[in-house]
Amino acid sequence: MKKILYLVLGTVVSLTACTKKQAVVSRPAFSSDSAYAYIEKQMAFGPRVPNSAAHMQCAVWLIEQLRACGAEVELQKGEMPDYRGNSQQIYNIIGHFYTPETAARPRILLGAHYDTRPWCDEEEDYADRFYNVPGANDGASGVGVLLEIARQTGLKMADSTFTTPVDIIFFDCEDSGTPSHYTGPEREDTWCLGSQLWATNYAKKISSLDERVGGVSYSFGIVLDMVGAPDASFPREMYSTNYAANYQQQIWRTAQKLGYGSIFTDQQSYPITDDHYYINYIAGIPCVDIIHYDIRNATGFPHWWHTRNDNLDNISKSTLQAVGEVVMAQIK
Repeated sequence: MKKILYLVLGTVVSLTACTKKQAVVSRPAFSSDSAYAYIEKQMAFGPRVPNSAAHMQCAVWLIEQLRACGAEVELQKGEMPDYRGNSQQIYNIIGHFYTPETAARPRILLGAHYDTRPWCDEEEDYADRFYNVPGANDGASGVGVLLEIARQTGLKMADSTFTTPVDIIFFDCEDSGTPSHYTGPEREDTWCLGSQLWATNYAKKISSLDERVGGVSYSFGIVLDMVGAPDASFPREMYSTNYAANYQQQIWRTAQKLGYGSIFTDQQSYPITDDHYYINYIAGIPCVDIIHYDIRNATGFPHWWHTRNDNLDNISKSTLQAVGEVVMAQIK
């Protein structure tokens, strides 16, 4: 009887061990220290408000970093009307990561905005609303994670383990939407000007291409926004669910397997107007937004959102590590 019991117990233990072994997920290479250093560098420029010296210095630096990682860099210039109807110059920075063997394959699009909001219009004191947002989390965090992904992708290209081509896009003028203190005529679509420009140009290019000529295509995209807070919560954003449900499910399952289910929650958020919306709606590329959403606040965003307090205190290396690993896991 004891022999039978031991045999049964041994079988159960063996099966349990197999189950655990199968559940182990290979952890992608990613350095939160490196991502944090990239964020610090952006902050050293000062607020990256469009048309400012800090904005242009940061743009030049981003181009240099992408090239150093082995990307073919494209600077997309254009103009879009701002919230008053005035022409706003746009500088989107695109890093193309591919090899001759992978050039024709569908790419993964990874994006984040590098500009910062010109106004702290969520400050309680009216006089404080005209300061520039420092933009540690709202802007720099997503860029920092993507620069580290660019570095890791460059390493994969160098050691011949690179199989999936990737485009990393740093969008301009995401955060120049109508300020809350503005009292003039209201315009539509004043946010995410850089992604609107990129998506419109991409849609035109695709529609005009002869099928025999071909062109760059994307399997799906991921946009990162406010991805560094110590208490980060990334629910399933509604536009992402509507346009890219399968990819959203894939990303969130990966997060759970990597042990980040408490950050990538199963909560459904309201639809959020971010760069991913125009990539979905205009370019027709299924795109998922990973964005901090806080149901405890009236705005739906963290208490430091669009204030003078969006500084390095709002950056956690553990959160950067979680987001970086989850995104890197999508690049096979």
